[in-house]
Amino acid sequence: MTRYTLVTGTDTAVGKTVATAAVAAHLAGRGLHVAVVKPIQTGLAADEPGDADEVRRLTGLSDVHELVRLPEPLAPESAALLSGQALPTVDTLARRTVEVAGSSEAVLVEGAGGVAVRLDGDGRTLLDLARALEWHASSDSTVDVLLVVGATLGTLNHTALSVDAIRRAGLDVRGLVVGSWPDEPGLAERTNALDLPRTTGVPVLATLPAGAAALAPATFTRSAAGWCTDLV
Repeated sequence: MTRYTLVTGTDTAVGKTVATAAVAAHLAGRGLHVAVVKPIQTGLAADEPGDADEVRRLTGLSDVHELVRLPEPLAPESAALLSGQALPTVDTLARRTVEVAGSSEAVLVEGAGGVAVRLDGDGRTLLDLARALEWHASSDSTVDVLLVVGATLGTLNHTALSVDAIRRAGLDVRGLVVGSWPDEPGLAERTNALDLPRTTGVPVLATLPAGAAALAPATFTRSAAGWCTDLV
């Protein structure tokens, strides 16, 4: 059985890539065959390292794939329109994700921006990609969503809206991941840590410290299990 987990966020720069790397390292440390897929990377030239490269660097995993790259630092649909490049359909992205994942037991699919960001020219989003994966994956596979959230003021609103959108799409919200926990949390951060699961009904499964991406890869992978204690 393969478990497909789509990693999305409440906003851009909330820590999706580092969270993807931490979850991947944690699952690999439990002995699972893990694959990571970045369906669409924007904002980088062809020779620049992207999110998939960062996951590969931090985890040491080799089964990491980027499917499409656009140079403009915009949402995928906007970047494609500006460059004149046609995006694959979400259905095609789902099929290619299943193909590159092969027989992996856990597949992490990192999105672009939040849940409503358009991934193709038909206006379909990461939530549509999740539903397409349900169609293309084997019958014993599962599909769920991890939501990477902020710790600061405003996160309760952003998180509630994102969780509601995921649920309305008929998808399982596996849990929340706090993408960057400050060294010295203030009142808002400490309160949000309690209120995020209380107000959404979704557990916080992992909390990543601020600056985690700056750790040496060996330290990062060793630490991942501690950050992801509740992620099974």
